[in-house]
Amino acid sequence: MIYRLAMIDPKILRDKFYSSESFDGVEIHGAHGYLIDQFMKDQVNDRTDEYGGSLENRCRFALEIVEAISNEIGADKVGIRLSPFANYSESGDSNPKALGLYMAESLNKYGILYCHMVEPRMVTVGEKSDSPHSLLPMRKAFNGTFLVAGGYNREDGIKAVAENRADLVVYGRLFLANPDLPKRFELNAPLNKYDRETFYIPDPVIGYTDYPFLGSTN
Repeated sequence: MIYRLAMIDPKILRDKFYSSESFDGVEIHGAHGYLIDQFMKDQVNDRTDEYGGSLENRCRFALEIVEAISNEIGADKVGIRLSPFANYSESGDSNPKALGLYMAESLNKYGILYCHMVEPRMVTVGEKSDSPHSLLPMRKAFNGTFLVAGGYNREDGIKAVAENRADLVVYGRLFLANPDLPKRFELNAPLNKYDRETFYIPDPVIGYTDYPFLGSTN
């Protein structure tokens, strides 16, 4: 299990991490318009101190978090999710390619386990669009395991790995609707369709644990 981090005291995280056998690692959530992402994007970061202005300054906060968490629990247990091309909550960037490339290169210093990037085609929530951009430069720049996500189906994922555009492909919505997704992919079996209207409702069952397994009628 990966413990996803938006922002937390690294010492608290260390205590939580080592007091539980449930966590294999930490994924720092530096994507989709959340706090860390806002620091990196020039559309929303208007700071005038050492955390604003230049690309290096805007990425400083994210990299300091990577360093702090790595120092506490070990870099081999740390990953980060980034969406340089996304414009969630109006948090876009004027040069997303440069941003993504800078982060990919800078992360090598810390030796973290993986870098997880969202495809340029996923600009906003749930919308897949054509994009002239590619994650390939970031993939080549990062020395560790490179993960990609965003609008992938079975065939796209197989192709991405076969063409060495990624080491691993991440599935979110398809996994939510298909608790046995690896088995379905292995058999090339039909998939349950996810219901987006249930994604954010407070019910603990509907839309979360009520999707049937392969061969089940319930």
